Amino acid sequence: MGQVSLKGVKKSYGDVQVIKGMDLEVRDGEFLVFVGPSGCGKSTTLRMIAGLESITEGELLIGGRRANELRPADRGTAMVFQSYALYPHMTVAENMGFALKMAGLGKAERAQQVGRAAEILRITELLGRYPKELSGGQRQRVAIGRAIVRKPKVFLFDEPLSNLDAALRVNMRIELSRLHKELGTTMIYVTHDQVEAMTMGDRIAVFHAGQVEQLGAPMDLYDRPANEFVAAFIGAPKINLVDRPGEGATPAHHALWEALAGRAPAQARRAGLRPEHFKLVAAGQGVPATVELAEHLGDSSIVHLRVDGVADLLSAKVGAGHHRLEAGQGVGLAPDAAWALAFDADHRLAA
Repeated sequence: MGQVSLKGVKKSYGDVQVIKGMDLEVRDGEFLVFVGPSGCGKSTTLRMIAGLESITEGELLIGGRRANELRPADRGTAMVFQSYALYPHMTVAENMGFALKMAGLGKAERAQQVGRAAEILRITELLGRYPKELSGGQRQRVAIGRAIVRKPKVFLFDEPLSNLDAALRVNMRIELSRLHKELGTTMIYVTHDQVEAMTMGDRIAVFHAGQVEQLGAPMDLYDRPANEFVAAFIGAPKINLVDRPGEGATPAHHALWEALAGRAPAQARRAGLRPEHFKLVAAGQGVPATVELAEHLGDSSIVHLRVDGVADLLSAKVGAGHHRLEAGQGVGLAPDAAWALAFDADHRLAA
């Protein structure tokens, strides 16, 4: 069974604590994504599960068995790294079967398992090639195949697509999702790319400063983030956040707040709205705003706007019909308040 449990897990380097008492349950057979900015502790947590980093305090269970003291090879995990780490003097088949050879499996059995993994990854025709003869995407498939042949309880992926170009990353996201459905094995995937997290994960754990800020299904995190950090990290373009207007605030700031958070709880100090929930209307209607920049993407446009008295630029994601917008143009903003989020003074979602 591929359940993974972290109970009160801490990790320190000297006096510096990088993982601050983590409790996390990974379900058998799920695809769980660790996402967060650089230095938040997601890769360190993955490496502790793999046995590549020691645990300072707490308990790690894999398949119900305490794994703190187990060697990496005895944990039932297989890890795929950002670098492919293939042996250049070995063929694809030899690279994929090397761990099996070290485990004492015979040549025929190795060939059978390598052949099956190659079929799953659609790289059978590459088995006789050397790494230098492969593209980046093919090399990553070989690295994944090397993990598959070990038949682990848990696959661990540490930013495996970050070395690929944009088109290959999209293709490999599809392939990894397909692979998960076919194998049904528990997968834990580390990335700083929230698009990867949203499109691949059954659930997402959002890391920040050595702890998990929120754990849940992708759209639950998107629609009901626990706090401002999660709201701002999940979603591209990022969510718009507007402070409650204070003394001396402009009429436009007051109008925007009222449109966003007129029915918000009294403790609300900031309001948030995703760019796709802003509509642009004619100047003189809605909240007055000025176009600073319009990024035209073909099927849609991202319009960055200035509202008088509001510190940060606001972003609206609108349809292709707004492609004639230009910098300096006056427009009206019409927020869909049904999607607005309110946050309190502690930056948490206000009830």
